[in-house]
Amino acid sequence: MKFIRSRRWAFGAALLIQVLWVPAFAGLGGNLDSVEADQLKMKGTLRTTVAAAFTVHEIQTPAGTLVREYVAPTGKVFAVVWRGPKMPDLRQTLGTYFQQFTDAPRPLHPNHAHFAITQPNFVLQSSGHMRAYSGRAYDPLLLPQGVAVTDIK
Repeated sequence: MKFIRSRRWAFGAALLIQVLWVPAFAGLGGNLDSVEADQLKMKGTLRTTVAAAFTVHEIQTPAGTLVREYVAPTGKVFAVVWRGPKMPDLRQTLGTYFQQFTDAPRPLHPNHAHFAITQPNFVLQSSGHMRAYSGRAYDPLLLPQGVAVTDIK
């Protein structure tokens, strides 16, 4: 009886930890606080550039992929851009927008080199082929004042 009770307690504790644990990835729509978590997850080097209306955090992965996270003065990631020989983990890069990415309708005759999603609060443009991938995703509603879509590159 004592063995069963301890197993139930251990199972309950493990379940509680799983429910409470939320990965901290900056990703699109995330906070600035977790950019370092992205860097650790990608095992990359981090470089920060400050512009007039936003800050760009560049993470260079060991595989050669460059991921840029554009952060507004409010601390929110409003855009992400990637370029390199490997696609980044889009679940991590897109953050809470990943579900919109997976739910978006796919064309009947998909062109594997190009893919685009345009929704009121989520835009994704991706292209590439083996060893040459690039793309960007942003939330038009999160763009800081004075920032144009052409500034996201």
